[in-house]
Amino acid sequence: MALSFDKALGIHADALQVRSRRLELLASNLANADTPNYKARDIDFRAALGHAEQGLAVAVRRTHAGHMPAGGAGPGMLEPQYRIPNQPSLDGNTVDTQLEQAAFSQNAVQYQASLDFLNTRFRGLRTALRGE
Repeated sequence: MALSFDKALGIHADALQVRSRRLELLASNLANADTPNYKARDIDFRAALGHAEQGLAVAVRRTHAGHMPAGGAGPGMLEPQYRIPNQPSLDGNTVDTQLEQAAFSQNAVQYQASLDFLNTRFRGLRTALRGE
């Protein structure tokens, strides 16, 4: 009987990819909080995970003919969207540091939860393979 890691891990491996990509974007937003005309970006986690659940190919836009095609783009490669600011600054920056810090913290906790869940799954698979 073949073991399918995709079935054993479920959607949690994809969730980990999306959360990782989202952490990168949120960290970038925080790092550029004082950069004039910087536009805050984020990934819609539910939409990205919905694509992964349905097995849909993620549409990645090629902006130049020399760019490589996104043949195996995963859920973490979903194109980031610009965030609509609650109160834009005079210099054109749309980063709200309090909102970004809260989103970063929440996403970091959820990322760790996904890691813990996957660790438990791997531990269970290891136990099953050993026959314990």
